[in-house]
Amino acid sequence: MAIISDSQMDKKNISRRDVLKLAGTAGLGVLLMPSLVACFPENIKVKQLTDGPNQHWFGYYDKFQIDATGKYALANEVQPNMFRSPTLEDSLSLGLIDLENNNKWKTIGTSNAWGWQQACMLQWVPGTKNKVVWNTRENGELVSILYDIETEEKKILPKPIYTLGQKGKFGLGIDFERLQYYRPGYGYATDGKKEFKTKAPKDSGIYKIDLETGESELILSYAEVAKFDRPSGSVADNFHWINHLLISPSGTRLIFLNRSRPYYTIEEYQKANKGKLIGDSKYVTRAMTVNLDGSDLYALNDSGKFSHFIWNGDDKICAWAQPEDREDMFFCLFNDKSKNYKIVGEHTMTQNGHNTYVPNTNYEWILNDTYPYQSKERKQELYLFHVPTGKKVTLGSFYEPEAFKGEFRCDLHPRCNQQGTKVYFDSTHNGNKRQIYEIDIESIISEI
Repeated sequence: MAIISDSQMDKKNISRRDVLKLAGTAGLGVLLMPSLVACFPENIKVKQLTDGPNQHWFGYYDKFQIDATGKYALANEVQPNMFRSPTLEDSLSLGLIDLENNNKWKTIGTSNAWGWQQACMLQWVPGTKNKVVWNTRENGELVSILYDIETEEKKILPKPIYTLGQKGKFGLGIDFERLQYYRPGYGYATDGKKEFKTKAPKDSGIYKIDLETGESELILSYAEVAKFDRPSGSVADNFHWINHLLISPSGTRLIFLNRSRPYYTIEEYQKANKGKLIGDSKYVTRAMTVNLDGSDLYALNDSGKFSHFIWNGDDKICAWAQPEDREDMFFCLFNDKSKNYKIVGEHTMTQNGHNTYVPNTNYEWILNDTYPYQSKERKQELYLFHVPTGKKVTLGSFYEPEAFKGEFRCDLHPRCNQQGTKVYFDSTHNGNKRQIYEIDIESIISEI
């Protein structure tokens, strides 16, 4: 077992003194570092792609960070002492990391529409080798940028994008400012003057945008989602938002999470519940699927507890969820438009994580992680799980400092290159900053 201790941190470009200095600069006080900040098997080589003083990360796990050729990685960059919610004035630098040229950085743009968990939705456009998209603001309005890395041409699309179809012809989006109000860290900041008191707007929801023409259409409104029948208890009168959209591989179906709560402000909730603080359990989650024209809406899971998910082909979804007929949460393989499911890795994948399938493995390998709060040492585990055999391969365990909690946390959010041979993840184990790391998994996958 290889380990990196705090006494070795100077070899990793940051010392304990630097960590304490950064913590003081950020107004966070002293961060106590454990004796082991990372550990991984001897045959696993963890390669650091980015370095300080600035922080670097990619964001969510269900988007292409690596181009189709495997040459370039996308990344976000922000100053080292940034430990707060972004404002309208805070900008990200966006860059290409040349994986074939000593990880050389090239800035390709900026964004002032971002959050800590999913950044500005920076991602490669599927089906292309040279197109990138991200969200930003132009003249105070949220838009998306379609960028060609070869010609450096930028095209402004009139709406921000959440997820892209696998052929790169269209994208889907939502009201990111509404999302930020109800779920801080996932949407984009406002000027503080906007209100979102309409419980389920009829004129807003999920829209589809053509990447060529920029034309968009509303395919499903908050109002339509809110009134959809829920046998276990209506949520029609709640305040609704939508999060985590993902299009099926063939581009015919969409899965998303509809979340809602019966109060507008946190203060209202605290007053009604004798000052108790709000927690994630205080909103209701519905996992729903729908056609890309807004038809055939289906409530995949109505238990109220449904988290990270990924498509398995066009008719199955693997997700951390509570089945409607169970009291606990598991990783489950759900059949779309059906209540049929089966538990995956029941005794191995026992904690919530950001699960994806390793490309080109016929859905046999799952890449996953854990949260730091699930460990007394605040370690995040990174691992592979082989579905047919039930074999688990640990890739490493990485410490997250106490400063990274809540909205500012830095989950590993592991993702693969498009060939399925390498894993990339964000981590803070090397000090009080986010950086991007790489692990080669080709030999592991080929062994079975």
